Amino acid sequence: MVITTCMVTLIMLVIWKTNIWLIIFFFVAFGLIEIVYMSAVLSKFVQGGYLPLVLAFVLMTIMIIWHYVHKERYMFELKNKVSGDFIRDLAKNPDVNRVPGIGLLYSELVQGIPPILSHFVSNIPSIHSVLVIVSIKNLPISRVVPEERFLFRQVEPRNFRMFRCVVRYGYKDAIQEPKEFERSLVENLKEFIRQEHYLFEEPILDQQSEQMNLAQSAVLAGDEKANGSAESLQQPSNNLATHASSDSSFNVIRSEVSSIRSTAGPAQAGLEAEMQFVQSALEKGVVYLLGEAEVVAEPNSSLFKKIVVNYAYKFLRKNFREGEKIMAIPRTRLLRVGMTYEI
Repeated sequence: MVITTCMVTLIMLVIWKTNIWLIIFFFVAFGLIEIVYMSAVLSKFVQGGYLPLVLAFVLMTIMIIWHYVHKERYMFELKNKVSGDFIRDLAKNPDVNRVPGIGLLYSELVQGIPPILSHFVSNIPSIHSVLVIVSIKNLPISRVVPEERFLFRQVEPRNFRMFRCVVRYGYKDAIQEPKEFERSLVENLKEFIRQEHYLFEEPILDQQSEQMNLAQSAVLAGDEKANGSAESLQQPSNNLATHASSDSSFNVIRSEVSSIRSTAGPAQAGLEAEMQFVQSALEKGVVYLLGEAEVVAEPNSSLFKKIVVNYAYKFLRKNFREGEKIMAIPRTRLLRVGMTYEI
């Protein structure tokens, strides 16, 4: 009951944004009730009052073990995450086959690529044509609007088509069905590709156009100055030479502007081709890659740590709900990737 009171108080303060006086009243009122209950339990400790305390101790031990091993597992992934050099070498490796379709690799890491990817590629030298590393995060808010649910980031090199995606849910949001989730993810991925194109390609074209405009203005200003001086000196031959130079300058500018316009066409075509490639990969199928990490204690660990990690945590994990059921992953398209974590 003490844990419940503390958690509700924290939720009222952080999430519900309740008035501070109501929070104090709630905490004091329920705190007094729990003090009375605790005193009653202690007064009858020998006659059976120890049972609630033993039950509370067991539940607290389970939560501590789960939190400790889960934190150590996350730190192991964070320390052993895949480097950018590995991805660049992977993109250049001709022995790695690209399988048609989209691969969704689930990971708890928000930053970086989990080590399960390198383990998978080293044993099976193949990877999907579009790979999305998905991290599901629950936020302390009631609901997340669909437009803000997916956050993407592309992994270099860009032509390798590997993306990071953080999927955010509120505590009242329901996990989407597989088909709806895949459709929403691909639509947001294509929107991300479009925005990335405008961020990286359009500024370059705009900068080139601005340079051409400045060059054209400079040529026009030079021609006007040259024409003015030619008229004042009344030198027809120089005036004709100036006009010839002006015509050649305009021809150079016209050719450069045409080259800029011709550059914009392939860039737009490349964007459409990239989005069509993602859509084709979706039509060829989506495969869910789920890491099945076995956490064990290091050989030089203490006996107590080995008991906690190798036996207690292993027992708890076997009796907990499986990850694919929580995330509504279809079993027919699920591929488990096993790896051992030594913490």
